[in-house]
Amino acid sequence: MTKNKMNNAPALIAKAGICMLLAAAVVSCNNQGTSPASTSSAGDSTQATVEKIVYVNADTLLEKYEYFKDIRVKLEDKAKKAQADLQSRSNAFQREVADYQQKAPTMSAADRQSTEERLARKQDELARHNQNASASFAQEEASENEKLYSRITDYLKKHAKEKGYKLVLTYSASNPAVLYADESLEITNEVLTALNAEYTKEKK
Repeated sequence: MTKNKMNNAPALIAKAGICMLLAAAVVSCNNQGTSPASTSSAGDSTQATVEKIVYVNADTLLEKYEYFKDIRVKLEDKAKKAQADLQSRSNAFQREVADYQQKAPTMSAADRQSTEERLARKQDELARHNQNASASFAQEEASENEKLYSRITDYLKKHAKEKGYKLVLTYSASNPAVLYADESLEITNEVLTALNAEYTKEKK
């Protein structure tokens, strides 16, 4: 695990969360049979469809969703511990190398070869530990992002069905797939309130 990988943990999950939100389009079709007499005009139909398209601000959602905050803290703590462990192992190895370099001139050829081989093995072990720790962190990060995605999309599917929304879009300043949306179509606060309420119940 590299130092940059660990230090970038919050940014990585935030970016991943936003990308997943941008992919979460919820379609809820509640078509029922109607008689020709009850069919509205093309203009009225278009207006009704527009009113059933809403959007969620992904930046606000990630900033204020308590579940995501807890995930971020969890990953930050894991990154700090892993970095501290790696630093400790690296420092110990460097001390061994420095000790060998100091004693090498007075060591026999056989002892020097034996020590160098041992240090080479330790260096390989340190590299493998680094790789394994990095892979473990990436796997946990991906798992947490998947849980975040599922929680949000599962709720939006239910919410869209209850409200009769045909499409739920997401907006993010860092990835503006939606260039403009009327504020009257935004449902971020109601979604955020409901998600935080559900998470608060779970934590109790």
